[in-house]
This record gives sequence, structure tokens and C-alpha cells, in this order.
Amino acid sequence: MVLLGPQRAAPDVGRVVRELVGDAPVALVTAGWQEWEEDDAWLKGEVGSGAFNLGLYARAQRVAEVDRELTAAHRELQSRIRELRRTYNLRLAPAMKAWIDLSALAGTPEVVGPELADALAVVRSLDRHHAGRLQELRSAYYQRFDPHNRPSIAQQRDELRRALEAVAAVVVEGGHVPALVNRLRMFGVGELLAGKVVVACSGGAMALSPRIVLFHDSPPWGPGHAEMGDVGLCLYSGVLVFPDGSRRLRLEDPGRVARLALRFGPEPCVVLDPGTRLDFDGAWRSPGSVRLTEAGTMAQWRGAA
Repeated sequence: MVLLGPQRAAPDVGRVVRELVGDAPVALVTAGWQEWEEDDAWLKGEVGSGAFNLGLYARAQRVAEVDRELTAAHRELQSRIRELRRTYNLRLAPAMKAWIDLSALAGTPEVVGPELADALAVVRSLDRHHAGRLQELRSAYYQRFDPHNRPSIAQQRDELRRALEAVAAVVVEGGHVPALVNRLRMFGVGELLAGKVVVACSGGAMALSPRIVLFHDSPPWGPGHAEMGDVGLCLYSGVLVFPDGSRRLRLEDPGRVARLALRFGPEPCVVLDPGTRLDFDGAWRSPGSVRLTEAGTMAQWRGAA
């Protein structure tokens, strides 16, 4: 497993793939680009002309055309997930405000300290609760419809399995992370990647993780609280990445940096900027990356077991 930052400005995915598998065949996942999934000429130019796209977004469209029952059920699931997200954000806003306000409160450490710790615990508990509810909704959907064994998806999975037998590596690009995760999950791609070298770029790295954190410190709306966005495919653990973090996070604000590290630790919160590379081959190695610290600073992160 190799995690890389955004590729458009300074692509390094081709060099990494050649280093890992030479000229062996490579498959691409660009479902996060949605209807622009096939606009992958630049990516093929980087990793080699022999690379081919698994076409997950287009495959999902074909499933939608032939399996109306499953499509309606999936739309209902997505509607419930959006409704759940609204309830989560309504609860998150006051919990974050209480934690932030307590952080700025001057007072006796013996008195304020336990209250501040409890305010953080409330936020973290809410994040865990939201992740659990997401899993409950999806479990109910999978138990009722068993999508991987429906003919409409089983045929696509068989095609994907045969296609992946011929490749040594799979490159997972980013884009719209929820769309990407939905297509990966729909076809059970996580299971099909066993034994392959996986190079995940930017949002692709988020999609394969246990926790997908949605973040932007300066959005055009609201206070910019990070969200526990979803549970990813859980293909790796031990690190939480923030793609393009130098642009999307106020890294000069010690309070915001500290809150992210405290809230989403103890895993190291690593900024996945262009040029950053995290390798996992039994342990994480990343001599050039930086992580957020609980003191509100940035520190070099070389990796961990």
C-alpha cells in the first residue's frame, strides 16, 4: 500500500508505480471523477499506456439500468445517510462550540481541565456514534438485498475479478470521495484487491481508510468543523490522512491544529500534500511527511509500526 497526495499539479504516481511493479499491467479506479471517469488520458500517460480503467462508475450506471429494485433501495439508503448527516451536524455544532469555548476559558486548571477533557470526550463519542449509525444503516441494506449476490452485480464482479487477475498494481484516484466509496463498496472491490500493490492518491487514500474525515477550515459556509464523514474500506490502519492539507487547513492556527490531533488521535494525523508518500509493507514509512500535534504544531513523521 502506498498513499500519495494530489496528482494534477505535480504527478509522481507514474514514478512510484514503475518503482514498485516495473512495466507490469496496471488497473485504474477513477470512479470519484463520476461522469468524467473516462477522461483518464493524463493518468494513463503517467503510469503507462497499457493501463486500463476498471470503469466502476459506468458499471454502476449499467446496474442502475437493469436492477430497478436495487437502485431504488440504494437511493433510499443514500437518502437516510444524508438525513443522518443532518442530525449529526446539528449535534456536532454545539458540542464543538462548547469544547472551543472551554479551551479559551481562563480558570483554575484543576477545575477547568476535567471539564475540557469531558467536552472533547463528548465530541469523540458523537463521532463514534455517527460512524456506528452509518454501519447500522448499511448493514440493514446489505442484509436485506445481498447486493453482491444479485445477478446484476455478480456479473460485474466476475468481470472485475478476471480483469484484476492480469494486473500487478491498482491505482485508486480521488475526486468525489463518497461517490468513489459507494462504487468500491457496491462491487466489493476491497476483497478483489488482495495480493495487489495498491497506490491510492489523495481522496483515494481517504476512501481506503477506516475513517473518512471531511475537512475544510475555510469553507464558504459555517465554521468549518471537520466531520466524521464515513467509514471507508478499512484496507489499512495506523494513520489518518488529510489530502492537500496545506491548502485546506489553517496550519498556522495552533488551536485548530491541536483540536484535529486531539479529536482524531491517537492515530497520527498526516498532511498528504503533493509530493508526500506513505509506504506500508508491514510498517508505515514516510520520511518526508508531517503530522499535526496535540500542541498545535507540525512535526516530522517518519512512520510507525
